[in-house]
Amino acid sequence: METNDKIKKLTDRIYLEGIEKAKSEADLIILSAKKEAENIIKTAKTKELEIVDQMQKYTLELKQNTEAEIRLAARQFTSNLKQQISELITNAQIEAPVKEAFNDKEFVQNIMLTIIKNWNPQNPDEMNISLLLPEKDEKELNNFFISKAKTHLNSGLEINFLPSMKSGFKIGPKDGSYYISFTDTDFENYFKNYLKEKTKQLLFD
Repeated sequence: METNDKIKKLTDRIYLEGIEKAKSEADLIILSAKKEAENIIKTAKTKELEIVDQMQKYTLELKQNTEAEIRLAARQFTSNLKQQISELITNAQIEAPVKEAFNDKEFVQNIMLTIIKNWNPQNPDEMNISLLLPEKDEKELNNFFISKAKTHLNSGLEINFLPSMKSGFKIGPKDGSYYISFTDTDFENYFKNYLKEKTKQLLFD
């Protein structure tokens, strides 16, 4: 009976110690798990704050870039609109009067004669000049030069008619090293370049 009691006490003690040990280990596992969970939560919160911060920076940058693009587009639109308005006004001021002037044959012929006479004022008898004219006006211009500029023709004035020319004339030395162009397009471009900025300043400044 005594032996049985000792065995029972021994087994009870082993059992209790086992339970105690298991409980301690379980407590350690639970504590470790809690710490790990806390670390995971802490890391997740830190990551969340980083993501929120990155998103705020990205959103601010996107907003600034979008506003800058809108401002640039608005400036370009305004500039283009001003350009178009000034071009329309300039064209209306210049194209019709210039075309009308170049349709006036006498006007163009007087310009030609004036330039020919003053081409070489030191030696007016030497006509080292080549004149390029529209082929469509060949008959009329031949008659004009025969009647009005025969002296210049006899002095060596060279005349050529080009199918590609529509109006006006080109003049230069006979060697063809250069030509000065006097067409309606040349005069339009000249006056447009001069008046475009003036018109823009007048309208918008």
